[in-house]
Amino acid sequence: MMKSIMTLLFALFLATTIAQAGGDPDRGSGLSGDCADCHGEDGMGDDESPQLAGREEAYLFAQLKAFKSGERPNEADMMLLIVEDLNEQDMADLAAYYASRDGG
Repeated sequence: MMKSIMTLLFALFLATTIAQAGGDPDRGSGLSGDCADCHGEDGMGDDESPQLAGREEAYLFAQLKAFKSGERPNEADMMLLIVEDLNEQDMADLAAYYASRDGG
């Protein structure tokens, strides 16, 4: 019985780890066109848009999810328009892409 519980816990741990590490930076690069309109081709942002390049992947993913859910409102609703058609894998891929960029 104890062995079964330990096996289940280990499997859950692995599944969680794999899900968190699921972003594909190469695919994210292909999805980043709309992001570049405000955050720049290099993801460095400007006075009006924050830097994305070099930020932690988990942070970027959480922010995208928060915009999509409405948990983090955006004054111009621009981010809602950008994320509304993204699924979780798209958001993970974008987060992985910008996390992999040199943030200067």
